[in-house]
Amino acid sequence: MAAVVTASALVLAGLGASSAHARPLAAPVTASAALPAPVAAVAALVTAPRKTLKLGAKGEEVVWLQKRLTGLGYRPGRADGRYGGATLAAVWAFQKVNGITPSSTVARRTWAALERPRAPRVLVASGRPTRAEVDLTKQIMVLYVGGAPRLITHISSGSGVPYCETAVWQGRSQRFCGSARTPTGDYRTTWRASGWHKSYLGQLYNPIFFNGGIAFHGALSVPLHPASHGCVRMPMNVAEVLPGMLGKGVPVHVRGGFRRA
Repeated sequence: MAAVVTASALVLAGLGASSAHARPLAAPVTASAALPAPVAAVAALVTAPRKTLKLGAKGEEVVWLQKRLTGLGYRPGRADGRYGGATLAAVWAFQKVNGITPSSTVARRTWAALERPRAPRVLVASGRPTRAEVDLTKQIMVLYVGGAPRLITHISSGSGVPYCETAVWQGRSQRFCGSARTPTGDYRTTWRASGWHKSYLGQLYNPIFFNGGIAFHGALSVPLHPASHGCVRMPMNVAEVLPGMLGKGVPVHVRGGFRRA
């Protein structure tokens, strides 16, 4: 099931950074790189700014980062030049796909990967052209449309820690226990709800169910480690657009397993 919504682990206040630039950007992002597209379609040579960015940074380098990530299928939010929570989650997803330990810092390895990005590893080579693949090992979800990755996002799946919680459900106090697992397997999307949906284990934003009570849904906290009761949490800005991209009856393939350090 989904996790109880907690304070955001992504939106961190008070981490400002100077917007001054040591040098102009080496190359502008083209218009084509500002639109969601398969990684292969954004293979043109680009030169990244290479200025180290930390959460809270502002400026043209952040705009470049946001547009490049968007062009590669990630969802960093609006290209407003502010390195906030939505951009951080997209950076994490990109770093994980490219074999970089996820961090809030965008430095040499991440800039180099942005110049020569990898495509996400395909989990189900024989899968339908339109499908969702959940990689529990890397904690990412990739939505393929027409055989191409159109949305790549950081997620937080089931923690694997058994739980017993008491909640008021259907007018009375009840106790719920479970294993907090996101089972692997092959499923299909079923029903959904718009906006905040109340479950007996918390609030889910724009949930799309695919395995009984397990759903993709937006959450205010999407940490780097698995933390939900079993649902697949994703950043709020991703949950805003996913319902318009992921229809009913679409295959969902869940593979892998997270290993804690």
